[in-house]
Amino acid sequence: MSGHNKWSKIKHKKAATDAQKSRIFSKHSRLISMESRTAHGDTNSPSLAAAIERAKKDSMPKENIDRAVAKGKDADGASLQEVLFEAFGPGGVAILITAVTDNNNRTAPEIKNLFVKAGYQLGAPGSAVWAFRKGEHGYVPTMPLELSESDGEKLSALIEHIEEHDDVLDIYTTADDVLDI
Repeated sequence: MSGHNKWSKIKHKKAATDAQKSRIFSKHSRLISMESRTAHGDTNSPSLAAAIERAKKDSMPKENIDRAVAKGKDADGASLQEVLFEAFGPGGVAILITAVTDNNNRTAPEIKNLFVKAGYQLGAPGSAVWAFRKGEHGYVPTMPLELSESDGEKLSALIEHIEEHDDVLDIYTTADDVLDI
């Protein structure tokens, strides 16, 4: 049987882990570039230092971090912006999505399409953010909701699809018990 040897198994497993690392590193790179732009490349800035520290925790190479900081100082980094999308999902749970993009005219329709395919739609600015307060590590729900098992499964599936988008950084929900968001 061809393709069933140890080497091919290792090769396929390595390809999958490398793709996942690449996705994580690109998200960190965008965030570092954006923070570098606001800090004018000063690595002592608290927000840039925190972004670099998060990247180091995920084992991002120093060369990639330095490249992202330099990109933020250049004109290319000026085009990156942080965007907040708001929506309501299964069981009426409020969802906030933070993304870093270089082209909001591309990202917004893509995120909207993910919601439409799942049978939901994006909300207007301010429609869901009221259900959260800005905390130290992002948004914290002010009124957590308990979801039924079926709504929880639908929400988990929706979140998995959204997380696959390259520009998405974080997803926050008002669901009480959501699986590993």
